[in-house]
Amino acid sequence: MNPMNEVKIAKATINIGVGEAGERLARAMTLLEQMTGQTPVRTFSKVTNPEWGIRKKQPIACKVTLRGEKAVKAIEMVLEGINNRLRPGQFDAQGNVSFGIREHIDIPGMRYDPDIGIFGMNLSITFEKPGYRIKRRKIQQKSIPKRHRITPEETMKFMEENFNVTISDEE
Repeated sequence: MNPMNEVKIAKATINIGVGEAGERLARAMTLLEQMTGQTPVRTFSKVTNPEWGIRKKQPIACKVTLRGEKAVKAIEMVLEGINNRLRPGQFDAQGNVSFGIREHIDIPGMRYDPDIGIFGMNLSITFEKPGYRIKRRKIQQKSIPKRHRITPEETMKFMEENFNVTISDEE
């Protein structure tokens, strides 16, 4: 097999959307730090929505980006919480996968802490092949050719082989 065609995990991003600044956001940040051992960053709203009580540039969520071995551990941990099942609709056209978990206490090893509460979270996994650096470099930046892009089928195969994931349309 051509080593340039090997699919690998570029990063995993865990996001907890709270919808408001203050105490709940601080508790969500504490939970992410306990789970991953990394300091999360706040994300801010892009628009004002008075129906939801959100103003532009107000902190409403937090996220943490994991790479390497930390990313693999976090993916395994969250996949166990959803019984290692994914649907084909959770894979996008670029070969990335995103899924959510309703309550963090569904993850094995996570306990309910009354000081923190219960949060749901989303996990997005970004995949790439060797040579994707040409898209990010500063000098002579180029786009990834169509023949070298990752397909959803390649990502599904990677997830089945490396994480024992079952992919089906059933809930």
